[in-house]
Amino acid sequence: LDFAKLALAELGSISERRTALLLDPHLNGGLPAFLAPASGLESGLMLLQYTAAALASENKVLAHPASADSIPTSANQEDHVSMGSIAGRHARTVLEHVERILAIEALCAAQALDLRLAMLPGVAAGAGVRDAHARLRAIVHHLDADRELGADLAAATALVRSGALADLDG
Repeated sequence: LDFAKLALAELGSISERRTALLLDPHLNGGLPAFLAPASGLESGLMLLQYTAAALASENKVLAHPASADSIPTSANQEDHVSMGSIAGRHARTVLEHVERILAIEALCAAQALDLRLAMLPGVAAGAGVRDAHARLRAIVHHLDADRELGADLAAATALVRSGALADLDG
Protein backbone atom coordinates (compact mmCIF):
# COMPACT_ATOMS: atom_id res chain seq x y z
CA LEU A 1 0.00 0.00 0.00
CA ASP A 2 2.95 2.34 0.50
CA PHE A 3 3.86 1.87 -3.17
CA ALA A 4 0.22 2.20 -4.26
CA LYS A 5 -0.21 5.53 -2.51
CA LEU A 6 3.04 6.79 -4.03
CA ALA A 7 1.82 5.86 -7.53
CA LEU A 8 -1.60 7.42 -6.89
CA ALA A 9 -0.01 10.61 -5.56
CA GLU A 10 2.03 10.87 -8.75
CA LEU A 11 -1.08 10.41 -10.89
CA GLY A 12 -2.75 13.22 -8.94
CA SER A 13 0.27 15.49 -9.39
CA ILE A 14 0.31 14.92 -13.14
CA SER A 15 -3.42 15.61 -13.39
CA GLU A 16 -3.11 18.81 -11.34
CA ARG A 17 -0.34 20.05 -13.65
CA ARG A 18 -2.51 19.42 -16.73
CA THR A 19 -5.30 21.38 -15.05
CA ALA A 20 -2.91 24.25 -14.33
CA LEU A 21 -1.89 24.33 -18.01
CA LEU A 22 -5.52 24.52 -19.12
CA LEU A 23 -6.17 27.53 -16.88
CA ASP A 24 -3.04 29.52 -17.71
CA PRO A 25 -3.62 31.91 -20.64
CA HIS A 26 0.13 31.92 -21.35
CA LEU A 27 0.11 28.17 -21.93
CA ASN A 28 -3.39 27.15 -23.07
CA GLY A 29 -3.28 28.27 -26.67
CA GLY A 30 -5.51 31.31 -26.60
CA LEU A 31 -8.22 30.33 -24.13
CA PRO A 32 -9.24 32.86 -21.47
CA ALA A 33 -7.57 32.91 -18.07
CA PHE A 34 -9.07 30.35 -15.71
CA LEU A 35 -11.45 29.38 -18.56
CA ALA A 36 -13.69 32.18 -17.28
CA PRO A 37 -16.39 33.47 -19.62
CA ALA A 38 -15.55 37.04 -18.56
CA SER A 39 -11.85 36.69 -17.81
CA GLY A 40 -10.68 39.47 -15.52
CA LEU A 41 -14.11 39.91 -13.97
CA GLU A 42 -14.81 36.31 -13.01
CA SER A 43 -12.79 33.57 -11.33
CA GLY A 44 -13.87 30.81 -13.70
CA LEU A 45 -12.33 27.53 -12.61
CA MET A 46 -9.41 29.07 -10.70
CA LEU A 47 -10.58 27.84 -7.31
CA LEU A 48 -10.87 24.30 -8.61
CA GLN A 49 -7.18 24.42 -9.49
CA TYR A 50 -6.42 25.68 -5.98
CA THR A 51 -8.32 22.68 -4.66
CA ALA A 52 -6.43 20.27 -6.93
CA ALA A 53 -3.10 21.81 -5.90
CA ALA A 54 -3.96 21.51 -2.19
CA LEU A 55 -5.03 17.87 -2.58
CA ALA A 56 -1.92 17.01 -4.61
CA SER A 57 0.26 18.68 -1.98
CA GLU A 58 -1.42 16.79 0.85
CA ASN A 59 -0.94 13.55 -1.08
CA LYS A 60 2.80 14.13 -1.10
CA VAL A 61 2.76 14.11 2.71
CA LEU A 62 0.49 11.06 2.85
CA ALA A 63 2.74 9.21 0.38
CA HIS A 64 5.52 9.02 2.97
CA PRO A 65 5.94 5.28 3.54
CA ALA A 66 4.32 4.07 6.74
CA SER A 67 6.61 1.04 6.52
CA ALA A 68 9.60 3.32 7.16
CA ASP A 69 8.53 3.46 10.79
CA SER A 70 8.12 0.64 13.26
CA ILE A 71 7.43 0.65 16.94
CA PRO A 72 7.85 -2.53 18.99
CA THR A 73 4.62 -3.77 20.55
CA SER A 74 3.33 -6.53 22.80
CA ALA A 75 5.89 -6.01 25.57
CA ASN A 76 8.62 -5.87 22.90
CA GLN A 77 7.77 -9.36 21.63
CA GLU A 78 6.81 -7.94 18.24
CA ASP A 79 9.87 -5.95 17.36
CA HIS A 80 8.94 -5.11 13.77
CA VAL A 81 5.45 -3.95 12.92
CA SER A 82 4.56 -3.17 9.29
CA MET A 83 2.27 -0.23 10.03
CA GLY A 84 0.13 -1.61 7.21
CA SER A 85 -3.07 -0.24 8.72
CA ILE A 86 -1.63 3.28 8.54
CA ALA A 87 -0.57 2.73 4.93
CA GLY A 88 -4.09 1.49 4.18
CA ARG A 89 -5.79 4.51 5.72
CA HIS A 90 -3.45 6.88 3.92
CA ALA A 91 -3.89 5.02 0.62
CA ARG A 92 -7.67 5.36 0.90
CA THR A 93 -7.33 9.10 1.52
CA VAL A 94 -4.89 9.54 -1.37
CA LEU A 95 -7.27 7.63 -3.66
CA GLU A 96 -10.17 9.90 -2.65
CA HIS A 97 -8.03 12.97 -3.29
CA VAL A 98 -6.96 11.69 -6.70
CA GLU A 99 -10.57 11.01 -7.66
CA ARG A 100 -11.32 14.67 -6.90
CA ILE A 101 -8.22 15.88 -8.73
CA LEU A 102 -9.19 13.85 -11.82
CA ALA A 103 -12.74 15.20 -11.57
CA ILE A 104 -11.35 18.74 -11.50
CA GLU A 105 -9.29 18.01 -14.58
CA ALA A 106 -12.38 16.61 -16.33
CA LEU A 107 -14.38 19.75 -15.44
CA CYS A 108 -11.62 22.02 -16.73
CA ALA A 109 -11.09 19.93 -19.87
CA ALA A 110 -14.82 20.03 -20.67
CA GLN A 111 -14.88 23.82 -20.23
CA ALA A 112 -11.77 24.20 -22.38
CA LEU A 113 -13.28 21.97 -25.06
CA ASP A 114 -16.49 24.02 -25.07
CA LEU A 115 -14.50 27.22 -25.52
CA ARG A 116 -12.12 25.78 -28.11
CA LEU A 117 -14.91 24.32 -30.25
CA ALA A 118 -16.74 27.67 -30.13
CA MET A 119 -13.58 29.26 -31.58
CA LEU A 120 -13.37 26.69 -34.40
CA PRO A 121 -16.71 26.34 -36.19
CA GLY A 122 -17.06 23.07 -38.06
CA VAL A 123 -14.45 21.29 -35.92
CA ALA A 124 -15.56 18.37 -33.75
CA ALA A 125 -13.90 16.38 -31.00
CA GLY A 126 -12.92 12.78 -31.57
CA ALA A 127 -15.28 9.99 -30.58
CA GLY A 128 -13.78 9.19 -27.17
CA VAL A 129 -13.45 12.82 -26.15
CA ARG A 130 -16.97 13.52 -27.43
CA ASP A 131 -18.35 10.63 -25.35
CA ALA A 132 -16.50 11.68 -22.19
CA HIS A 133 -17.63 15.27 -22.69
CA ALA A 134 -21.25 14.19 -23.15
CA ARG A 135 -21.16 12.05 -19.99
CA LEU A 136 -19.81 14.96 -17.98
CA ARG A 137 -22.14 17.54 -19.52
CA ALA A 138 -25.12 15.30 -18.73
CA ILE A 139 -24.51 16.04 -15.04
CA VAL A 140 -22.57 19.34 -15.01
CA HIS A 141 -23.41 22.33 -17.18
CA HIS A 142 -20.96 24.64 -18.95
CA LEU A 143 -19.77 27.51 -16.76
CA ASP A 144 -21.43 30.60 -18.26
CA ALA A 145 -20.83 32.77 -15.19
CA ASP A 146 -19.20 32.29 -11.80
CA ARG A 147 -21.16 30.01 -9.50
CA GLU A 148 -20.46 27.88 -6.46
CA LEU A 149 -18.79 24.74 -7.85
CA GLY A 150 -19.17 22.32 -4.92
CA ALA A 151 -22.10 20.45 -6.47
CA ASP A 152 -20.32 20.31 -9.84
CA LEU A 153 -17.22 18.86 -8.22
CA ALA A 154 -19.26 16.30 -6.27
CA ALA A 155 -21.08 15.18 -9.43
CA ALA A 156 -17.86 14.96 -11.46
CA THR A 157 -16.13 13.05 -8.65
CA ALA A 158 -18.99 10.54 -8.57
CA LEU A 159 -18.63 10.15 -12.33
CA VAL A 160 -14.89 9.48 -12.03
CA ARG A 161 -15.47 7.08 -9.12
CA SER A 162 -18.10 5.17 -11.13
CA GLY A 163 -15.60 4.37 -13.89
CA ALA A 164 -17.88 5.90 -16.52
CA LEU A 165 -15.00 7.86 -18.04
CA ALA A 166 -12.70 4.84 -18.13
CA ASP A 167 -14.86 2.56 -20.25
CA LEU A 168 -15.05 4.69 -23.40
CA ASP A 169 -14.41 2.93 -26.70
CA GLY A 170 -13.32 5.96 -28.73
